[in-house]
Order: sequence, then C-alpha cells, then structure tokens
Amino acid sequence: MRGVLDKIPKEDKLSSFLKEKISDLENDKKELVGVFGKTGAGKSSLINAVIGEKNLLPSGSIRACTSVMIKVEADMQSEKFEADIEFITKEEWSKEVHHFLGQNTVQEEYDDDDHAFAEKLSALYGDEWGNKSSENLMDDKYFEEIPEFLDSEKKTLTCESAEELSEKFVRYAGNEEKYWPLVKCVTIRVPKKDLLQHVTLVDLPGTGDRNKTRDEMWKEVIGSCSTVWIVTEINRAAAEKEPWEILERTCSLMGNGGQCQQIHFICTKTDLIDSDENGLVHSDYCMKCHLIQTFSYSSAAAVCELAKKDVSKEFRKLTKVERHFSRADYFEVFTVSSKEFLKKNRPEPENEIPKLQEVLQNLNDCHSETENYVSGALGILSLIQGARSREAGKKADVCKELEDKMRRELEKVKRTMEKAHKALEKRLSEGVEKSKRTSRSVLKSILQPTGRGFYGILKCVVEKNGSYKSKKAGIEIDLNKDLASCLTDSIDEEFNKTFPNDGKSGPFYGVISAFSLDTEGLIRKYKDVELQLTFLKTEEEKIKTETNEGVQEDKKTVYNSVKPKIDEIIEKCYEEAAKCSGPGMLQRMRDVIEKHVRDSNVFERAKDEMLSKLRGLKRLKKIIITVILFIKTIFINEDVMATGCLRNRVRGFQRKRDSFARPSRLCFYPQRTRAVPPSGYWIKTATLQSKDTLN
Repeated sequence: MRGVLDKIPKEDKLSSFLKEKISDLENDKKELVGVFGKTGAGKSSLINAVIGEKNLLPSGSIRACTSVMIKVEADMQSEKFEADIEFITKEEWSKEVHHFLGQNTVQEEYDDDDHAFAEKLSALYGDEWGNKSSENLMDDKYFEEIPEFLDSEKKTLTCESAEELSEKFVRYAGNEEKYWPLVKCVTIRVPKKDLLQHVTLVDLPGTGDRNKTRDEMWKEVIGSCSTVWIVTEINRAAAEKEPWEILERTCSLMGNGGQCQQIHFICTKTDLIDSDENGLVHSDYCMKCHLIQTFSYSSAAAVCELAKKDVSKEFRKLTKVERHFSRADYFEVFTVSSKEFLKKNRPEPENEIPKLQEVLQNLNDCHSETENYVSGALGILSLIQGARSREAGKKADVCKELEDKMRRELEKVKRTMEKAHKALEKRLSEGVEKSKRTSRSVLKSILQPTGRGFYGILKCVVEKNGSYKSKKAGIEIDLNKDLASCLTDSIDEEFNKTFPNDGKSGPFYGVISAFSLDTEGLIRKYKDVELQLTFLKTEEEKIKTETNEGVQEDKKTVYNSVKPKIDEIIEKCYEEAAKCSGPGMLQRMRDVIEKHVRDSNVFERAKDEMLSKLRGLKRLKKIIITVILFIKTIFINEDVMATGCLRNRVRGFQRKRDSFARPSRLCFYPQRTRAVPPSGYWIKTATLQSKDTLN
C-alpha cells in the first residue's frame, strides 16, 4: 500500500481520507502474555528459552529487579537489539520520598510496602538517606548519571547482541544496581523474531506498587493480557503459596476486569528430576509425594504428570477464579526445563517449551492484523477505482435500502443491549442487599481479629487508607478491596456471561458481530456501485471489530469502577479515625469505620456508579450507524455531494474529527497511544444524520 499512498494526489478530501485509511492499516495492536513468578522461579530463563535468546534476560545471581516491569517484543525492521528505559518522573519520586519520610510510622510498625520503599532508598542513596530531609534527597547530584530521569525522557540502548544489551540494561533494572527504584518499565526489542511478531511477553511483578503510575501501569497491563503464565519450580509446584496468591489477587483484573482467555501454570526446572543407572528417580518432589515407594522405576515423565495432576487439583479449589472465566479449557499446566532446552536440539517429551512456543505461534496466527490489512487494502483500492468511475446508477435506491437495513439492525442491537442491561441491573440490586449482610462479617474479621497487638496494625490501616500487609506476621488487609468484593462477587458470573473475554460471544459482542448491511446482496443487485459497496463492506467489518474492541475496553471500566468509588466514599472515615487518641482509641477507630460503612450507602452508590458506566456502553451502537451513514452518504451518494447542505455536513464532521485528533484525553492501549473523542462526541456527530435513522 506504500506505493498506492505515494500516488494519491495531495490536495483532495477523498485523498486525505484515503491516506488516513492507509495509515490506519499500519497499526498493530499486539497480544500481551503476562509472566508471573517469585524470584528464582525461572521466569527470565523461561523467556530466554522460549524465544531462543539464551543471554537476553539476566538470570542466576544477577537478576532484574522484581519490581521492574520488563516487556520483550520483536522489531521486524531492525537488525539491532534495543531497550527503552522508561523512568518515573522526578515529581513522583519526590512525592513518594516526602510521604514516606513524613509519616509517623516507626520502623517496628512498617508493613511490607514500607520495608520495600526503605530498600529503594537504600539502593539509591545508601545508608545516608536516614539522616537527610526529603528536600536534600532530591538534589540533582544523586541523578547526574541519568539525565533522562531529570528531563523526563526515555533512555534507549542499542547493541549488536543480546548479551551486550543484557549487560547494559541490567545497570538500570538489576537487583544489585542503584537506579532500579526510578525505573517504571523496560521495553526490549529483539530483531526479526517471528514468534514475537504480534506478541509481547511481559515479565510482571507479583503485586502492584506504591508509586501510582507504576501501579496503574501494572493493573493496565494485567487487564490487557490475553494469556497469563504463572511460573513456579516443579519441586514446590502445588505446595508453593505465592503462585496461588498471585492468581487470587489478580483474577478480577485479568478476568471480568480484563481480557485474559488462557491461564498457563508452568512448572520449571524439571532438570532437577534426576535418575540413577537403574532409572530410579531422585527429586524433592518425589520424596514429598512418596513417588519412589510407589513407583520403583519411575521416570521423569511420570513425576511431571503427577505434578500436573496435583496443580490441577489445587487450581479447582479456587472457585473465585472460576467465576471470571467461561471457557472450560482456559487452564493448562506445562512442565519445562529452560536449561536443558537451550542445551539440546531435541528436548525430552516432558520438556514442553516447544508447546509454549506453539501457544505463541497460535496467538500470532489468530492475530487478525494481517487479515484486516488485506481486506482493508482491498476496500481502499475498490474505493479509489470506484471514485474514478462516474457511471450513473441507482444510487438513491442503494441508499434507501441501506437506511432500511440499518434501522432494522439497530433495533436488534437496541433490544439486546437493553435486555442485558436489565439483567445486570437486577443482579446488582440483589448484590447490594447481599453485600450489606456480608460486609458485617468482613468488617468484624478485619477490625476485631482474635489475638493481641492489633492497635498498631489498625493505626497503620487508617493511615494507609485501609490497607496493611506483612508477610512476616502473616497479615494482609485491604478493607476497601474486601468491601468491593462483597458487591462484585455477587455479579461475577452474570457479568462474565454478558462480557465473555473471547470478545465474540455474549449479548453485547454477539449482536455487534451479527450486525450486517448485506452488502454482498446489494453488490449482486447494483453492479454500478459494486466497488463502493466493496469498500463499505470492508469498513463495516472494521468498524464492528473496533466497536467490539471498544466494548471490551469499556467493560473493564464498568467492572473496575466499584473499587475506586468505594475508595472515594471511605476515604473520609479513615481521616476521622486517624484523629482518634487517648484511652479507648482502638474501639473508637472501629466505631468510626463501621458507622461510616453502614450510614454512607456505600454499596448503593457503588452500584449506581457501575450502572452509569454501563449505560455509556449503549451509546456504542450509534458509532456503527453514524460512521457507516457518513461513509455511505459520501462514497455512494456522490451526486448529492454537489449540494451545499451536505458539503457543510461533511465539513462539520471533519472539524469534529480533527478536534479530537489533536492531543486531548489519551487512552492507553498496549503498543499504541491514541487520542479518543471526548465524551458525547459520537452522539453530537449523530445529529448530522436523520433522527429517524438513529432513534
């Protein structure tokens, strides 16, 4: 299409439109695969083995810091290995330092977040940070080696080999280096790696971050993953707590609050399963499961199969996760040895890295960009050819039939969406009543635990807006999240039926996908405008695809709206509880929180917030109709273009389009950031068309 683009005349409305359409064909939204796992589980080695680059991500004693997100993708145009180091802003760092040093919490009362931030300060400043003010710690002398941080710019590294790049970028993301606390994300680009052409692997921290932008990016990326890999060592596959905690902690972000369709549990380091000259297997996993006594001459493959069964059995206990997924085959277990795979051309059958490569290849194969490119190019070429043709045809009849078809199709969209909306509203109303009952037990379990020493913990909870976590004490409190779960748990199954993560089925996606103007039938009937109708057909499919993608993004906003609303409602009660002092302070803090939750209609207001976001989805039907009407009017009913009335309408549409193309509100999508129209844009644009068509 580049050759076509060069030949299009420069000054012409149609030409401008065509150039914009050709540019759109170049966009490539990649599939994200999120990779979770504790330090030492073998995440880096796994990624290296799967993509066939042994020395790309550091492993062993030199590791990337677990709190830094690392993306690995392909650059199909370059011969070099590159890495973009993205920093948090100096203002964000200053705010974090000031907040941490200004809090009243003594070191003995630090929770895990406090300890983690103290480690960041020690990494960057050494031991002297304890004797400095927050203003002193922001002196530019501490950041002289990273001017990009001071200038709020990315730092790009370019190397000839994976090993050279690894040595360079680890200076900014390595767990033994000083600047990792300032790094927001590292994006590594591998040259001409077919397996990653439409796929990005993301090495993710197991939890969010106290830094707001890093935490928001973490949540955003998890919500955008179509596949998630949970990595753990085979010797502790089913017994290790952290993988299951990660799943339970993130299931709402990747499920109803995201778009994940597959969860893969990957048991690493199968090379630790050794056998003697008699074929007798020796491993910690065998001893734990008494496998040696059961199978005197067992094989490594048998150990791997047993691990798979144990993991699958453990997974079935996670009923909360199940509610977020509708496919029966969304969970699968793999056993791998990255070390052995990189050493041998033909790995053992139990080493399933080739199967993981197939997973990535399938994501590439299912990726619709190539098909969209071809069909889009066909449509554009048809429009160019059709615009050159000035044959008279029954264009008015075509327009009339299109309008009639659109009215009928819109009615289907309207009825289906209203029915789904009522079903969710009914379930939400039931959920509010249920939440009022269950919240009492939630509050009691958090605010009145058994045992002593809770005063200091509750004090930290109110100072940190409802959260406290200490692995050492075995305590993890997130009061706002638990209250939000009271409501979301009651609608999870219904929400998943309405918005399944395949983006194709369910009432919303289904009715949009079924929307049809029957352009093929019109082409057979009206040969004079066949080329214009061919373009309309490709645009119709593209718009439906983009609308479904838009619904998928918006449904995340709908589902994830509950927690922020509860944060907003509950914030004042923490401020009030933090003021309590003197004898009986503990009980007064409890009373303040319980009374506020009871009297503030927290669940009713959270329900209203979700419904208001859900009602916004109903406007999406107007996007399809308005844009198709616009295309149909300009490119099929060409004769009417001579009239000043329609010409003014077109100009009005273009002015509105240009107004949101300029930098305005930015919406994050993986691998692309684009301006989106302001709220109500499409409704205003719809007034360019007949009210009868849109109502």
